[in-house]
Amino acid sequence: MRRRDFITLLGGSAVAWPLAARAQQAMPVIGFLSSASPGPYAPFKSAFHQGLKEAGYVEGQNVAIEYRWAEGQYGRLSALATDLVRDRVTVIAATGTPSAQAAKAATTTIPIVFVTVDDPAKLGLVVSLNRPGGNATGVNFFAAELASKQMGLLHELVPAATRIGFLVNPNSPLTESVTRDAMAAASAVGFQLHVVSARDSREIEAAFATLVRNQADALLVGPDAFLLTRRLQLARRAMRSPPSIMYASIRKRAA
Repeated sequence: MRRRDFITLLGGSAVAWPLAARAQQAMPVIGFLSSASPGPYAPFKSAFHQGLKEAGYVEGQNVAIEYRWAEGQYGRLSALATDLVRDRVTVIAATGTPSAQAAKAATTTIPIVFVTVDDPAKLGLVVSLNRPGGNATGVNFFAAELASKQMGLLHELVPAATRIGFLVNPNSPLTESVTRDAMAAASAVGFQLHVVSARDSREIEAAFATLVRNQADALLVGPDAFLLTRRLQLARRAMRSPPSIMYASIRKRAA
């Protein structure tokens, strides 16, 4: 299933769970918490609205949405989550692991529906996968477990490849762990991993220049909200690179 489908699912889940909390207000209020920026995130916001519509809810008619965007500044998420709690929203839809962690830290009573790229039990978001418990539930994409499969796929697609670029967002709190997993997976198949970073569009261009200079054979992009919203820029930039450069994005699936 595609990531867009999961965001649509999140939209439906945000109002379908729990019914008791939803009944407390004449018009339920969803707190939407994201580390991304509203412009680049527009396609996923549209899918979120579609999920609400499929559950029978239309913004401004029978549900209200309070948006909080960190715009790539992960340090703002805690204050934004606290703001939503202060506004007494009915449920918080947290997109991404940092957003989910900020929401969970801010409240133990307001229901949270999250999308995360790591084990939510390990992160402390839920008690266990089969019995979440507490006030949080959601969709999990096991990015760490997919690192070895991604490297294996790159090896099959580019058998002669030896140097792999790995693009990460240095601002993301997940960068250290996903880089560690990628390096271990690359070593297992004999790849040399060249880590490059980008926190804005200009730095993406600089990262590609570094990859070309280092004669990278392929590029793998780490899981991050900013990099996800720049996927078209990344794909187009890869197409302008030497033929040996291949763009591949880490995709995640639900548990």
